[in-house]
Amino acid sequence: MSESATMRTITQDRYGPPEVLVEAEAPRPEPLPGEVLVRVHAAGVNPVDAGSRAGSGMAAVMGGPPLTVGWDVAGTVEAVGFGVSLFREGDEVFGMPRFPHQAGAYAEYVTAPSRHFARTPAGLTHVRAAALPLAGLTAWQVLVDTAAVGPGQHVLVHAAAGGVGHLAVQIARARGARVTGTASAAKHDFLRRLGVEDPIDYHAVRFEDAARGVDVVVDLVGTPDNQRRSLRTLRPGGLLVAVPGGLDPAVGEEAAEQGLRATSFLVEPDHTGLAGLAALVDAGRLTAEVANVLPLAEAAEAHRLIESRRTSGKVVLEI
Repeated sequence: MSESATMRTITQDRYGPPEVLVEAEAPRPEPLPGEVLVRVHAAGVNPVDAGSRAGSGMAAVMGGPPLTVGWDVAGTVEAVGFGVSLFREGDEVFGMPRFPHQAGAYAEYVTAPSRHFARTPAGLTHVRAAALPLAGLTAWQVLVDTAAVGPGQHVLVHAAAGGVGHLAVQIARARGARVTGTASAAKHDFLRRLGVEDPIDYHAVRFEDAARGVDVVVDLVGTPDNQRRSLRTLRPGGLLVAVPGGLDPAVGEEAAEQGLRATSFLVEPDHTGLAGLAALVDAGRLTAEVANVLPLAEAAEAHRLIESRRTSGKVVLEI
């Protein structure tokens, strides 16, 4: 097979710790009708990547090893399949292709339906663009599509300094909401810079005692206890959106009994949402914080950083 027909990729032949991620050579994909071939310049790394690598996360949807994890992509359109009119060769794009199915973002090339991408905002680096799709779409679809957050509302974001959380804070602020965020005290200055008026140190106080009358809770922690306690912060008719792990059924029953709303959430590929994120970036209202940038070959180290839960912002692989 000629060199031009192959690409570098990160693969794994079993589930396990970060060490199962190894660099390999694979055939370069070709776009089907309705698809684009994107040369990947940067790939964002998310907690769901690490979970899927270990056998949880989206592993059941992706199929068994060998597999290539990753969904956040920023790069350049290399070729377009039949019928694609949205992009042409040379366009810079970013997106979250195929989620929750295997996209293989930790590689030099990916193919996916063209509407799983949007144009990269002018002047935005590939690294920062790769930090946006999965986390940004999660925040956008929770706040805009699910909760319809608007001016004057009060939003509580748990894990507000994390990959999804720091983008959710900015999107809620851009839509005119007041934002409360939970994080360790060391991250409070960062949250204030993003627009959180009253950050809560969950180590020092019980957040349900510090936040009341909340319209929407964005739960990025994912434990039944955190969800149950979040109900106490909501106003009558308020909404709890449980992102990682989904809504605990018992908490859902409690919410209904109390006249509250609660729902699970899973992000979807979304050209319209990506365009919305790009518009906020262009307007100077949204910035993805990048904590660490590593080369593709150090994907295992990127997963260790993600699993440490000590990063503020995103980890990105540069290719």
